[in-house]
Amino acid sequence: MLGDLQERGETIEECYEFMLAYAAQGLPSEEGSRAGGQVREFLTRAAKALDGLAGSFGASIEEEGLEPAAKYHAFLAVLERDARDSLAALELVLAQPVISSQLIDNLNASIHLRAVLTDMFLVGEIIAKQRPVVKPGE
Repeated sequence: MLGDLQERGETIEECYEFMLAYAAQGLPSEEGSRAGGQVREFLTRAAKALDGLAGSFGASIEEEGLEPAAKYHAFLAVLERDARDSLAALELVLAQPVISSQLIDNLNASIHLRAVLTDMFLVGEIIAKQRPVVKPGE
């Protein structure tokens, strides 16, 4: 499950980085540009990654035996809320007939999306420190 969690995090981060570039282009819509053709694809992949993100983290807590489990489970509630709020924002943008650079810029500024990204960075760093380092030849 740890691999699933990492993959979800990478998908969300890739989408955010793409959105930064898209927002900088000043496009009135996604029509007529290569990036415009990709924006819905990136948003859709990120939405799929957000859906079930907390469940993936919960499974990783159990699978890895992370301790103290109560602290991880408390943070699970935070991650679940942030993922749900971010997903609602992404789905709202995806529901629009036109996705402009300005709309994406506003989404980038969303505290919800930034919160879930920060959550993922925090979780990733903590889990990386929990795993034993395997030295070459061992």
